[in-house]
Amino acid sequence: MLPNNKNNTAKTYKLALDAMGGDNSPYSVVAGANLFAEKNSNIFFIFFGDKEKLEPILNKHSKLKKCSEVVHTTEFISADEKPSTALRKSKNSSMRLAIEAVKNGKADAIVSAGNTGALMVMSKLILKTLDGIDRPAICTIIPTKKGSSLLLDMGANSACDAENLAQFAIMGDAFAKAALTVESPSIGLLNIGSEELKGHETVRVANQILGEEYTHLNYHGYVEGDDIMTGVVDVIVTDGFTGNIALKAIEGTAKILTGFFKEGFKASIFSRIGFLFSALSLKHVFKRIDPRNHNGAMFVGLNGISIKSHGNADKLGFANALKVAVNLIENKINDKIIEELRLTNNNNNQ
Repeated sequence: MLPNNKNNTAKTYKLALDAMGGDNSPYSVVAGANLFAEKNSNIFFIFFGDKEKLEPILNKHSKLKKCSEVVHTTEFISADEKPSTALRKSKNSSMRLAIEAVKNGKADAIVSAGNTGALMVMSKLILKTLDGIDRPAICTIIPTKKGSSLLLDMGANSACDAENLAQFAIMGDAFAKAALTVESPSIGLLNIGSEELKGHETVRVANQILGEEYTHLNYHGYVEGDDIMTGVVDVIVTDGFTGNIALKAIEGTAKILTGFFKEGFKASIFSRIGFLFSALSLKHVFKRIDPRNHNGAMFVGLNGISIKSHGNADKLGFANALKVAVNLIENKINDKIIEELRLTNNNNNQ
């Protein structure tokens, strides 16, 4: 559900949007921004993209047009470009210009549905990492039995050492406080078992660091794959290779279950009658597992807010990515990460 902020006295936030990134751009980007603008009066949108394609769409949304501007460029990063290639030819691309707007203080966050690898590389190059963070991680909110949890890393780092995983825990802790409004988020380290000797050496060393050195965190210990969706912990930490597979498995399961439900209710006249009685409950279930309502992943650990939307997001999905961006701006996510790092350093120096 999108926030409803009609308070005209609220501080205005500026969002830089890569209008040419994503499978459905620029239509879903503009439509998503319009949907968000209808319920949030304190946002100014800066669209980076081709004016000839953007302005006809913006002209259909008079309210949005009044709280936005277009920075013209015909260059964009395609979905299949390698990050290294994108970086070389990105100088005037819509993605790069949007990121630079955050770097230069002209925008508070950048949101893109474009090439994930290119967005990651360019965001790291332009925004740099926060002091004390070696690698940024992709963090997103996932639905669970108890509400919501965070999963990181989701693909930014396919190989991590133990210290990287420990830093992910710090960033996840800060993200959960900002995005989930949990005062003391519980943190779990994804492993193949809960026993101390389970898992490879990197995971075992990370477990030791989190348990003995990062004592200010609410560290739960190991969690397994079947714990992810039950909400055993607020934050699940893993490397990007494992995290990406876990996320795709969750999304795939949600899609196939939705399909099974729909097929089942079409099977007979009795199943159709059953659907009529259960329609409201099923609507609630489908809403909870709908990936569009959980869209918007942040590259945490950067000196600026960079949000990745699903490449195939429609207007609702993109609007929810905007919601994540504003939530993290308002809650000063990077200040919270810096504070967590300070507490860690203080504990280690005692």
